[in-house]
Amino acid sequence: MKALNATIERRPDSVSGAESQSPGRGLFWRRFQGHRAGFVFSVVLAGLTLLLLLGEFLSPHSATGFHSDAQGLAYDYVPPMIGWVHFDGLRPFVYGLRRTYNPLTGVKGYDEDPSQKYYVRFFVRGEPFQFLGLLPTDLHLFGVEPPGQLFLFGTDRFGRDLWARTLIGGRISLGIGLLVVLISLALGVFLGGLSGYYGSWVDTLIQRTVEVAMSLPRLALLLALSAALPPQLPASSRFWGIALILAVVAWAPLARVVRGQFLALREEGFVQAARALGLSDMRIIFKHIVPNTLSYLIVSATLAVPGVILLESVLSFFGFGIQEPLVSWGLLMGDLQQNFQYQIQFHPWLVIPGFFIFVSVLAINYLGDALRDAVDPFTITQGARNQTR
Repeated sequence: MKALNATIERRPDSVSGAESQSPGRGLFWRRFQGHRAGFVFSVVLAGLTLLLLLGEFLSPHSATGFHSDAQGLAYDYVPPMIGWVHFDGLRPFVYGLRRTYNPLTGVKGYDEDPSQKYYVRFFVRGEPFQFLGLLPTDLHLFGVEPPGQLFLFGTDRFGRDLWARTLIGGRISLGIGLLVVLISLALGVFLGGLSGYYGSWVDTLIQRTVEVAMSLPRLALLLALSAALPPQLPASSRFWGIALILAVVAWAPLARVVRGQFLALREEGFVQAARALGLSDMRIIFKHIVPNTLSYLIVSATLAVPGVILLESVLSFFGFGIQEPLVSWGLLMGDLQQNFQYQIQFHPWLVIPGFFIFVSVLAINYLGDALRDAVDPFTITQGARNQTR
């Protein structure tokens, strides 16, 4: 009986002996750092996440506020102010804005007004918000003396600050990606685990369902399901509806991965020993098999997040995803729909949210590749054993 218990507790991807645990973890970290692109982009992703979490604090404006001048005219399509920040000694300042008109193109724009100077101040009071969603405050990192305006990424057609909208929209885009992957991972582990563990007709039924789900055109299915949501649905309810719709098309590949892992592990000695002890199927699955698939599940889930972000962006771009007053990167890119060539030519800063989509998807993909190399159980096991001999 003691031998059986010892067999059950030993994992095929671990090394026996307390002294071997540290080399295993050290080897994982060295392999992760050895993937240069993955390590660099993991730092980029961490910095981007921190930037998005502090979005309201790092922006002098709200994401939904409409800004206008003294005459009440909206500050629509104001170019980015990054190149318009000047220094008076060590004090940064911006000039005032004045409207311009190009008679050749018929495009209205803005230019600096040197007769007006507004100094940038730090830790200023502004519009109230919930810091990290918990603490009510109105303190912002920087702002300018009123009635000056500072738009780091410019404004959209309604005069809303694109810097603030990009930061807040990133939380929705990345958040819905993580939420959808968690939902689809739960479905994948449950259905894939049943399929791989029991086999027989259960495996056949679930795998045929998986094949049907994977054969459907995902974008067309998403557009159809999203269009079926009631238009009067509140924005928060629509968020959850979009998340569930995305999970419908994302669970099948994860279920296939889990099935493969269960097929490989159900014949291992520690599983056979658990059966010999009379343990229930659910206990064997969740206590002995699932923990041995965590490395694969983490990698698969990480690699699935970029696809979900892109799908949500496409849905929101076409007007079937996130709706106002919520904002996402895809919804921001939707401003380019009307007269795309004109917008790109005269308002190119509207594509800035697309750059954030590109960077986040690239970073998560490289992070997934680095994790996949680092958590390879055979390589880590062999390396750790070599260090303990």
